[in-house]
Amino acid sequence: MPHYGMRMLLYKSSLFMSLLFWANIIALLFSFFVVGAVLGAFFSETVRERLAKILHPKLLELVRSLHNPILKPGSHPWMAEAVLNPAATILNGRTHLIYRAIGSDGVSRLGYASSPDGITFDKRLPYPIYAARNPHDLAVHLRRYSPVLYPSGGSWGGCEDPRMVVIDGKVYVTFNMFENWQLRVAVIWMSVEDFLAERFYAWRGPVILSHSERDKNWVLFPEKIGGQFAVLHSIIGDDEHQVRIEYTNDLTSLRQRDFISPDPQKVPDQLVAWHVHTRSAGPPPLKTAKGWLVLYHANDAKEGHRYKLGAMLLDLVDPTKVLYRAAAPVLSPDEPYENHGKPGIVYAGGAVVRDGQLYVYYGGADKIIAVATAKLDEFLDELIKGSQPSLAHMTPAQAV
Repeated sequence: MPHYGMRMLLYKSSLFMSLLFWANIIALLFSFFVVGAVLGAFFSETVRERLAKILHPKLLELVRSLHNPILKPGSHPWMAEAVLNPAATILNGRTHLIYRAIGSDGVSRLGYASSPDGITFDKRLPYPIYAARNPHDLAVHLRRYSPVLYPSGGSWGGCEDPRMVVIDGKVYVTFNMFENWQLRVAVIWMSVEDFLAERFYAWRGPVILSHSERDKNWVLFPEKIGGQFAVLHSIIGDDEHQVRIEYTNDLTSLRQRDFISPDPQKVPDQLVAWHVHTRSAGPPPLKTAKGWLVLYHANDAKEGHRYKLGAMLLDLVDPTKVLYRAAAPVLSPDEPYENHGKPGIVYAGGAVVRDGQLYVYYGGADKIIAVATAKLDEFLDELIKGSQPSLAHMTPAQAV
C-alpha cells in the first residue's frame, strides 16, 4: 500500500506539472497575441496618424474638442431630428449659440444655448427662440416628414443655418429661409439688452435681403465699413482673388438692388488652392490685425461629396480682396460624428476668439454640433506663411 500511495502521489504530481506546463504555454501564447494585437494597432496607419497629430499638430489646422459632440438632438419634438450649423458670439463673458434645430415635423427652427467657457453648454432653452411663419404648405408636401426623402440638411422648410453678429448694440442674425423650394436670405435683429434678458419675442423682422429664387449663406461683417453695413454675399468673385460684398445704409432696401451673386451650384468647377468647387462663407468674418479671417466651405476633386473647411484672409481696407488663402483644408469630416447622418459634412456657422484662442462651431453630418479650436496667432502666421500671396496684391519686390 505505501508503494501504491507513493505511485499515486507521483502520478498526481506529474499531472499537475504537466497541466502547469501547458497553462504556462497557453498564457505565453496569449500574451504574445495580446502584445502583437496592441503593437499592430499602435503601428496601424490610423493610430499613427492620430499619434502624429497629437505629438506634432499642424498649426494651420483646427483641433477638435474631446467633448464633441457638444450638442445633440433633444427630447423636445422641435429639436428631435437634428441640431446643427450654429451661429456664435461672446457677450458678458459667455459664448452664445443660435443653432438650427430640425423637428419631427421636418421644420427647421432656431434654438439657443450658452456656455461660460465655449465648450460646456450649461444653458439650453427647451423652446425655439425663433420660427418662420408658415414654413411650408401641407397641400404641396407630404403630410408626414421623411428624413429619407429629405436627406440634404434633413428638413423641408423654415429657418436654416443662422449666422450672428453684434453691431452698434444690436444682435443681427442672418439665415436661409426655405419655403416652397425657394431659398431666400433673411435677417432678424434685437437689442443686446433684450438678447441677454432672453426676450426672444422682441425679434424685429424678418427682412428679406436677397432677390433671386436661390440665394443662401449671406453673412454680415461684424462692424460697419465706411459707415455702412457690409454683406458678404458670395465668395466667388470675378477671379479667385476677389469676393463679392454689397454695402448699404439700410438692410431693408438691399432686396431692391440688382447685383450679381452667383449660385455656387451653377458655377463651373475651377481649381482654387486645394478645391475645385467653391461653395459659401461659413461664419461671419473675424477681424484680426492681419486681415479679415473668413472660413468657407468647398469640395476637392478627390472627394467631391465631402464638405471641407477652407480659410482665407481679406484686406482690412478693401475686404473684396483676397490676400492669402490656405493651401489645404483646415477641417475635414473624418470623425464618426461627422459621418453618422449625412456622411462627410463639416459645416461651420459660428466662430469667436476667447483669450487668444479661435473657437469654430460647426454641424457634423447634418446631425450634431461640435467645436474645434486653434491658437489664433499661430493659425494666422501659418496661413500667411503656407500660402501664395495673390499676384494682384504682391509688391514689385515680391513679384520678382
